[in-house]
Amino acid sequence: MGDFTMPSLGADMEAGTIAQWLVKPGDEVHRGGIVAVVETEKSTMEVEIFESGVIDELLVHEGESVPVGTVLAHVTTRTAEAVTAAPPPPPPSGPLPPPVVSPVVRRLAERSGVDLAVLSGSGLGGTVTRADVERAAQPTGDEGARPEWALGRAGPRSSPLARRLAAELGVDLSALRGSGPHGSVVERDVRLAVEVRPDETPPAPVAPEDRQAAMRRAIGALMARSKREIPHYYLSTTIDLTAPAAWLEQTNLERPITGRLIMSVLLLKATALAVKAVPEMNGFMGGGTFASSEAVHVGVAVSLRTGGVIAPAIHNVDQLTLDELMTGLKDLVGRARTGVLRTSEMSDPTITVTNLGELGVETVFGVIYPPQVALVGFGRVTERAWARDGMLGVHPCVTATLSADHRVSDGHRGGRFLAEIDRLLQEPGKL
Repeated sequence: MGDFTMPSLGADMEAGTIAQWLVKPGDEVHRGGIVAVVETEKSTMEVEIFESGVIDELLVHEGESVPVGTVLAHVTTRTAEAVTAAPPPPPPSGPLPPPVVSPVVRRLAERSGVDLAVLSGSGLGGTVTRADVERAAQPTGDEGARPEWALGRAGPRSSPLARRLAAELGVDLSALRGSGPHGSVVERDVRLAVEVRPDETPPAPVAPEDRQAAMRRAIGALMARSKREIPHYYLSTTIDLTAPAAWLEQTNLERPITGRLIMSVLLLKATALAVKAVPEMNGFMGGGTFASSEAVHVGVAVSLRTGGVIAPAIHNVDQLTLDELMTGLKDLVGRARTGVLRTSEMSDPTITVTNLGELGVETVFGVIYPPQVALVGFGRVTERAWARDGMLGVHPCVTATLSADHRVSDGHRGGRFLAEIDRLLQEPGKL
């Protein structure tokens, strides 16, 4: 049996809240599948599971906030095929053995006054699960549809997303029948309630919980840690973009509007390829030791509409075509701003790129996101006087900056890295 734990979705994350379970005990899961939605101070994210098997028991309820590393569920790591193919056990010939019970379920049974000896477990191998105890604990009155651990709550059981949306739309949660696990009210129930009352005028929205202040605290704590623990050094260079700008113009003339590329895609791809020549920029620092990463997962700094910034990763950027990278960039930015990210996109960026050019900023010196060791910044593309081969002309240029960890590299390697980005951009057709 394996444990599914609350993942770390960034170096600044200390705890997360289960907003919604997308699985229940007995469900088959596969590596990479989405099993839950978790709220953090920065965003709401879809959580992936990293082993295949069957959900045996959910240990944390929707709405509960737990620290990173807390066990959220028990997973029996047997494939569905093995479970299906296993022959049924022979009928018992003697007295029934005592049911298999986890310590968590045993404590719940004791609190609920349920006799475990009379229960037949619905879990794998006859295991008595939390759901078995809750069913046995249900009274016959009005509260019969609510599990023991939900009794005494004010109003029906509901997810944080549902409560916040209900407050904004003026929906009475007590009047809703939940479609989530254990009958909990989830987001779709609230939206459906609004859709079925077209004749009513929705009340003025109630101001939602101020998440921006919490996000600013989290960002401030992470950046303070970075500046305190990482010996930063900074480099800057100006790159002539005449060649990539001309290549983009010619390439986009042959494409429909929806399929056109932007300069940011070339900058991301050049950065990803440059770390192959200077691997000291790509990886993680932990325990005083640097671990270079073979994979190049580029974190893209995205400003959120409500304030704050988040830097999810596009995976294996060095292996993507420019079209694939363009599609991935649009998808990632859109989901980041609507709060629909995956855990893998937040937990494994190997280097981060920030681009403030669209805001008119010409130069940006970023702060490294620990445990990464480098951050690349690009400013606005501007026309500048540029001398080449003794001739002075006006060329489109961009200022590229590097913030790097002096424990891993120095100015010589950092300078080579920026020079490699410049070299790659001069041959855009090979990116």
